[in-house]
Amino acid sequence: MTVVVGHGQDVDMAQKILIVEDEARIARLVRLYLEEAGFEAMVIEDGRQAISAFKHELPDLVILDLNLPGKDGLDVCRELRRQSDVPIIMVTARSEEADKLVGLELGADDYVVKPFSPREVVARVRAVLRRTAGDVTRPELIRVGSLTLDPNAYRAEIGGEELSLTPSEFEILSVLAHNAGRVLTRMQLLEKTQGLAYEGYERSIDQHIKNLRKKMENEAGYPRIIHTVHGVGYRLDPAE
Repeated sequence: MTVVVGHGQDVDMAQKILIVEDEARIARLVRLYLEEAGFEAMVIEDGRQAISAFKHELPDLVILDLNLPGKDGLDVCRELRRQSDVPIIMVTARSEEADKLVGLELGADDYVVKPFSPREVVARVRAVLRRTAGDVTRPELIRVGSLTLDPNAYRAEIGGEELSLTPSEFEILSVLAHNAGRVLTRMQLLEKTQGLAYEGYERSIDQHIKNLRKKMENEAGYPRIIHTVHGVGYRLDPAE
């Protein structure tokens, strides 16, 4: 049984976006659209500079190209994840599925593939920030068996052991917990966590689920509670 406690409070949406992109035309276009949408945006062209800029600027979201001079985007993603759970949207021109999956496994929250529409990038930025900044009223605690989620603090525990989750992992786990015992399709999880349902991003849910299982089962030592219903989607069963 899912138990929801309290009513929570609204939080203002974050505004500062760090764009790490070495193609000047693309970076300028994305920055322009973000600023027109009301965000504060800054551009860094080099991977190494991105790390120091992140420490200095403390952005609320990073748009990160994978193909960068100085330091590869995957290495930048790995370094950022060691320092922070800041939301990361990857940008890649690479068509190989493996590149996207590696980025998601490192902790990226979303990705877009070149060529893309700047409006799509803005939409995905808004969707990710909604998940992390809390545009909607959030309950204080969600409890399902031994699993406890605190949406206001973005903290998750299972059996008293705290889990280190990215914002996307936390949101997916929250949706599954709210619907404990019910099967949700990948598209339903995308719609409920991102507010967008691009068919091409459906498989990113699989990687987030894989990461969740690794953290919940290996790090916390609990048996599998997120189950695959083949041909349909995923179901969370209570952890006793």
